[in-house]
Amino acid sequence: MAKSRKTRDTGAAEAEDAAPAKLVRDSFTMPADDFALVAVLKGRALQVQRPAKKSELLRAGLQALSTLSPQALAKALDALAPVKAGRPKKK
Repeated sequence: MAKSRKTRDTGAAEAEDAAPAKLVRDSFTMPADDFALVAVLKGRALQVQRPAKKSELLRAGLQALSTLSPQALAKALDALAPVKAGRPKKK
């Protein structure tokens, strides 16, 4: 006698079968003031009972920037202070 197989909801099956997004590890340099802003934003997230990691804040910022018009994106980028590329020299 063969065992019967339970049928799954197709939506749940698709979600289970989908491969997780590939993660990429990277590092970058930012001014101390911008890095301090990360702590401020983490604090604001805690105020609404939603702890956030640095990577989540970065990803949320990227999502927000992606919705801007090209002109608004250029204006936001122009507002940033330039940063020297590369790693800081060791003392």
